[in-house]
Amino acid sequence: MKMRRSVVGSILLLLVVSAWSVLGAQTAARPDVAKAMPPKAIPTFSTEHLGRIAYFYAGGEYVGEAGKQIMHGAMYTEVWVPKVIRQPYPIVFYHGAGQTGVDWLQTPDGRPGWAYYFIEQGYVLYMVDYPTRGRSAYVPTPGPNGQPLDGNFNIRTAPNLEEIWTDSKSCGGRECPAGMSHTQWPGPGTMGDPVFDTFVKTQVQFAPPSTDLAGKASLVLLDTIGSPVILFTHSQGGSVGWEVANARPNQVKGIVTVEPGGGIQRQMLNYDPPITAIADLKTFTEAKGERPGENPCVLQTEPVRKLAANGLRNIPILDISGDGGYHRAGDACPPKWINQAGGKAEFVRLEDVNIKGNGHMMMFEKNSDVIIKYIDEWMKKNIK
Repeated sequence: MKMRRSVVGSILLLLVVSAWSVLGAQTAARPDVAKAMPPKAIPTFSTEHLGRIAYFYAGGEYVGEAGKQIMHGAMYTEVWVPKVIRQPYPIVFYHGAGQTGVDWLQTPDGRPGWAYYFIEQGYVLYMVDYPTRGRSAYVPTPGPNGQPLDGNFNIRTAPNLEEIWTDSKSCGGRECPAGMSHTQWPGPGTMGDPVFDTFVKTQVQFAPPSTDLAGKASLVLLDTIGSPVILFTHSQGGSVGWEVANARPNQVKGIVTVEPGGGIQRQMLNYDPPITAIADLKTFTEAKGERPGENPCVLQTEPVRKLAANGLRNIPILDISGDGGYHRAGDACPPKWINQAGGKAEFVRLEDVNIKGNGHMMMFEKNSDVIIKYIDEWMKKNIK
């Protein structure tokens, strides 16, 4: 009986192998199949390290009168899982103003984005589009003040994008920091250049309530994830990251922030003694910036209120800044505020670690691989 089953099994295996051989031969014999491959003008990347992918929406609630309810405030979230998970903490990405989660996927000159690097390192990734933006719904229904519930749209013009991000010789119309040199944008960074034109197509509308809604949805996101995470923020995303970490300090193991905006001194964080309003924080402005071309910072007057233990105080933070863009002028201030209040922020001017010529959109620039490797090495050393 066992011998008969063995023979039958061998025959079935032979039939399956033969069938696949015939199918492979038929496919190989079809010269038109090769034409289905995307042309070189459409960059594609290997997913050899990517095991699983999915999307879902975090947060959201029904608003509106009965019979006319609309889902409001939900945040698109894409999750990538490597084939081999080698890092204990997932990374949650927060993009900047006018941006979406596309920032982490691909550079405008057709190279793999930072998401692929982190997948290769074995991190689980969560990438969001803020509510009102990208793949997250914008609700135009009038709110209590008669204005659209999600606010009025804004979108940057191409000339504005040139001057602040891609061709920063004018530093966005501001005084350039001493010695500033923006050399890492791939191409001239002006209209008509294919790389710049591709970049502009990724820019989307944005509305003021988006970051408030993102903060609210992010608490649901972290509750859904369940495990400790690392927050990775850029520009406008900086304010979202501070809010989320302040509300879930025991779940945030570390923060990496790239030229954060938003003004941390104007956020209702947990302090000791507590504050009931921003006006409780007594501040002054420094006489001058720390280095030429850097703005004086707003700091607390003595006695300084410390960040609370149930807030940002014990979270290791890496805050990086490039020497090739207007944003450098104020970049030293958020980490200085955090450290004065007892936090653990390491501020790195990239030229000090021999990474030079970067503007605000450094995840797209020619040396983006060098920058993300530096960040990853810091994370593995400092986030325990």
